Amino acid sequence: MILTDSQIREEMKRGTIVVEPFDPASLGSNSYDVHLGRTLAVYRDEVLDARVHNQVDYLEIPDDGLILLPHRFYLGVTEEYTETHRHVPFLEGKSSIGRLGIDIHATAGKGDIGFCNTWTLEISVKLPVRVYAGMPIGQLIYFEVAGDVATLYRAKANAKYATRTDKPVESMMWKNFLPKEK
Repeated sequence: MILTDSQIREEMKRGTIVVEPFDPASLGSNSYDVHLGRTLAVYRDEVLDARVHNQVDYLEIPDDGLILLPHRFYLGVTEEYTETHRHVPFLEGKSSIGRLGIDIHATAGKGDIGFCNTWTLEISVKLPVRVYAGMPIGQLIYFEVAGDVATLYRAKANAKYATRTDKPVESMMWKNFLPKEK
């Protein structure tokens, strides 16, 4: 079941959902709008390797916007820091963003219970498009779950994206190739 606006507010009062900063105008009937942060990242190399730590360069979006180009992959970040302790958060693009030809995630639209961080966006565009820091970029939808969670995401030893940041985080797939501790 998807939480409604009143249920999201109630869970925020309980502390099971945290959104910072919170703007009541961003609360929809059954979702919360998140906004594009000022920092984007692009990979340095044209060919990425899943076994190595691929490095990124950071770009700051100027006040007059930044033009994103097709055939270039960008990592963005939400302005909002979120915590979800009892629900499964899903990040979806807003329809207005999709109608500009902007995709905000390639595969990672679902968060885990216990995820506490900003959201890294996997941005690609169909046409050149100018984007601005602070523009609505996506919406969080919260799903109820059945049963208890044995281990929250932030408590997992192998949680690769648990360090709080205000910048996009590059792929940490390379950590899956490290020797397992015994």
